Amino acid sequence: MSDQEEGLGMEEEETQEEAGGEETEAGEQEEAENEQDEDLGDEEEKELGEEEEQKEEEEKVPENPLTEEAVAESLSLLCKTGDGLAHAYVRLDVHEKELTNVSILKSFIHLRYVDVSKNNLKDLSALSALTHLLTLKADYNMLSSVKLEEMPFLQVASFNFNKINSLEGVSHPMLENLSLNNNEITEIAGLDEAKLARLHTLELRGNKLKTTGGVHLPNLKNLFMAANTIDKIDDMDSLHNLTTLHLRDNQLENLEGFTDKLQLLQYINLRGNNVTSVKEQVPKMACLPMLRALVLFENPAHEEDEYRLEVLIGLRKLERLDKDEYSEEERNEAEEIYEQRLKEDAEREASGEDQQNED
Repeated sequence: MSDQEEGLGMEEEETQEEAGGEETEAGEQEEAENEQDEDLGDEEEKELGEEEEQKEEEEKVPENPLTEEAVAESLSLLCKTGDGLAHAYVRLDVHEKELTNVSILKSFIHLRYVDVSKNNLKDLSALSALTHLLTLKADYNMLSSVKLEEMPFLQVASFNFNKINSLEGVSHPMLENLSLNNNEITEIAGLDEAKLARLHTLELRGNKLKTTGGVHLPNLKNLFMAANTIDKIDDMDSLHNLTTLHLRDNQLENLEGFTDKLQLLQYINLRGNNVTSVKEQVPKMACLPMLRALVLFENPAHEEDEYRLEVLIGLRKLERLDKDEYSEEERNEAEEIYEQRLKEDAEREASGEDQQNED
């Protein structure tokens, strides 16, 4: 065999080896991708399985209605009835008793304070008969709705850690504090200003809200919306009496949306959002005449040079940033820099006008 033929043979063998190697690599890659797909599929199946198990568990929850005996053991606080002619126990605490039904309570019309937290309740309609109710705690249940008949004296209602997805049906004229943390609410709708004229605190932490829009309650003072997925400040014009706004742990990058109609807003918590620039975003809050305390910790902007000073330049009436109050020295420095920048801007504007006149 000639040298040329031997060389060709070796080249063919090398080519075959390379092809075989490429096939092996491709096969390994395909196998890895298949394993990854299988893993993802397994994860999805696991999630679906967990959801199904949860549903099955809910369905399997044995019926455990509240009984007269249990009510008798859980009553306290003897008071005069509304007409003053008799006495009745007005407080009921039946929390953490694995209850599935409290329909018996429709007969206990003198109750004023009721705690049914940490049970397996899906329906509270029986409580609509308790027209003297002042306080209702129904946290950690399986409720999907807060709908109740109008309760003329209800002042405090708490429905934290349920499966509530709508605010429809909240129409209690004396209600002052409504707590709906850690539910599945995706939008704020159905809160009637006329029927909630005394509501001053609304808590909606840990839901699935995308925007602040939908709260049209002129007498509201405190609004808690932390730990949602809010990326837009919107529809705040009617909150004339708002003093405290909590938007911690959301997805805000742009602080557009604040308005001078928020005349009494003093405290804003924006910790744990995605605000990247103090100079660009903080001045958008300058329209708030009473803003005195701001939290911007754990935003990218917090890492900027001269962070504290730049915030104060943008909001010169601010008294506290994050946990620390501003010193008199910081305030004076911010005022000087602000005045200097105003002067420089005016000079640039004048220079631009002179150049236009020359042209």
